Amino acid sequence: MDSKVTPGGNAVFTIGDKTVEMPILKGSTGPDVVDIRKLYAEADVFTYDPGFTSTASCESQITYIDGDAGVLLYRGYPIDQLAENSSFLEVCYLLLHGELPTATQFAEFERTITYHTMLHEQFDRFFQTFRRDAHPMAIMVGAVGALSAFYHDSTNIHDERQRQISAHRMIAKMPTIAARAFKYAVGQPFVYPRNELGYADNFLRMCFAVPAEDYKVNKVLARAMDRIFILHADHEQNASTSTVRLAGSSGANPFACIAAGIACLWGPSHGGANEEALNMLKEIGTVDRIPEYVQGVKDRRYRLMGFGHRVYKNYDPRAKVMQKTCHEVLDVLGKRDEPLLQVAMELERIALSDPYFVERKLYPNIDFYSGITLSAMGFPSEMFTVLFALARTVGWIAQWKEMIEDPSQKIGRPRQVYTGPTIREFVPIEKR
Repeated sequence: MDSKVTPGGNAVFTIGDKTVEMPILKGSTGPDVVDIRKLYAEADVFTYDPGFTSTASCESQITYIDGDAGVLLYRGYPIDQLAENSSFLEVCYLLLHGELPTATQFAEFERTITYHTMLHEQFDRFFQTFRRDAHPMAIMVGAVGALSAFYHDSTNIHDERQRQISAHRMIAKMPTIAARAFKYAVGQPFVYPRNELGYADNFLRMCFAVPAEDYKVNKVLARAMDRIFILHADHEQNASTSTVRLAGSSGANPFACIAAGIACLWGPSHGGANEEALNMLKEIGTVDRIPEYVQGVKDRRYRLMGFGHRVYKNYDPRAKVMQKTCHEVLDVLGKRDEPLLQVAMELERIALSDPYFVERKLYPNIDFYSGITLSAMGFPSEMFTVLFALARTVGWIAQWKEMIEDPSQKIGRPRQVYTGPTIREFVPIEKR
């Protein structure tokens, strides 16, 4: 990766009787960054930043977020433009290669992904080793990690061609694995992919077709699924992406790194937010109970799920697209009067007009609408994070690939503030 960071002067630190100058770096946009890489060597101190919220762990050219302005860019393209005009596979190409494909490039890429969707036949036996009541995310973590045992011919991270093959394989096979995790959980036979179907169409068919009756793919639902994948494809250096990069910094194979990302995404504070938002709407139940619930939120008796975001201090740009998609899905399924949607609409109206929520910038985020949409499409709540992982795979791969190709990357090794005992003498057990 060719660095695009430019110098922007120096920052001066006074630490005790020492004065240290640290260079200030400028990216193409966003805040300036103080380069503290030599701070320990020159001043014998570390920085302390729990959660790394004020620390840039890498240089990246993939995704940019301006939380105050409500902006999300993939390779410079606004997320709403991509969701409205592009396709998930085209976005995959963009994230991996940095540019939108030409018609010829896209046709070749689409064909490559399509013809990698099958899993090794022995791999299907792997699913049988899980308990029938296993959570689909548990299956995803194990299954993706096991890919390296079946496709070890693409685990050499120093071989550019093998890196490309592993990337294509994971993008292609993740829908097949996710659909199998779903089928296994509901006790239905696996459905094989079909090469004549598109990416989202294929996934929906693998989830909902049964041997006794094929699944007729509804184009509105397929487009909604594709759009959901686009909205979740990447999101800068979040917890799971940072996990993938950290695992990759050790030289671990890409399948292991993505499995680590999936495990991190499983956490309810990360990938489980849409499930929690749906559960909140179910708990409220009806529109007439909203005032009581809102007052409970103000009194800190209840939590308002699906509103606010750690990064976005404005309206989540993905939420606007997700709201439109939600209405389209409910319309085509004849669920316009869905009670949960009525609750969601009224709750959104109150949250956007009530001074309590406006002052705290608790705007609806993508999870607020995605849970309703996925539930209406027939997915149980335990599948929501699986779909998130499916979509985020390309972002993880792009970030992993960028890290591997960055000459300045090192194995991750965060420091700590040690507060344990200082040196003490060992006492034999009979004298304790």
